[in-house]
Amino acid sequence: MPDLMDTYIENRKMIQPNHANNLDTTHGGNVLKWMDEVGAMSAIRFAGSDVLTARMEQTNFRGPIPVGENALIESYVYEVGTTSMRVRVRTFREDLRTAETELTTESHLVYVAIDEEFEPRSVPDLTVSSDRGAELRDAARKSDENNEHGE
Repeated sequence: MPDLMDTYIENRKMIQPNHANNLDTTHGGNVLKWMDEVGAMSAIRFAGSDVLTARMEQTNFRGPIPVGENALIESYVYEVGTTSMRVRVRTFREDLRTAETELTTESHLVYVAIDEEFEPRSVPDLTVSSDRGAELRDAARKSDENNEHGE
């Protein structure tokens, strides 16, 4: 059975002018695309098959990522159903010169595992075998609860 930490992925994008809006910060559509891609990577790693995005839940934009900085995207599977996986995805602005990061965007995405005919297929159970994995799972669940209550 795959472990939560097996699904943890970090990816980076260096923000270039072609990623920016008229304010010289990353266009929100680009951030959403990158979040969906990295979230899918976690889901594919977990399921061992292709996946489809079923839902992107409340997305909170907390701050911009300026041109010249990095977008650091982290994701991991924290809950599973029969054919679906819930993935927490967060994006940070990262200054490579100082290694400082700041949360800019977060969401929870649901992916469905599919077979070769694009039909849903079952996924394994998720294990959590480390303190770090338990911390990540608990943080994702708490974030879910806060979103349900509009916080």
